[in-house]
Amino acid sequence: MVTREQIIEVLQTIEDPEIFLDIWFLGLVYNIEIDGSTVNIEMTFTTPACPAGPMLVDQVRQKVSEIEGVENVEVKVVFDPPWQPSDEVKGMLGML
Repeated sequence: MVTREQIIEVLQTIEDPEIFLDIWFLGLVYNIEIDGSTVNIEMTFTTPACPAGPMLVDQVRQKVSEIEGVENVEVKVVFDPPWQPSDEVKGMLGML
């Protein structure tokens, strides 16, 4: 059976190409649901016009689908609530 931890481990390998930090650490993934062999992921981008957005969605689908036991990956992109980086991320990005 697929676990949340396996999915998070994979998401930590997907890096935002503009910020050079992984999407899990950045807080771009809002929700993970596992329904048997289907994984539903709700995520956002750093901005609605993020040029890397489609590439990030493709990488999430591809890499999560490579986990043993995963047959289907659904990715939903949302902008409500808008992305708010944590204080740790803000510090790393020089925003504090």
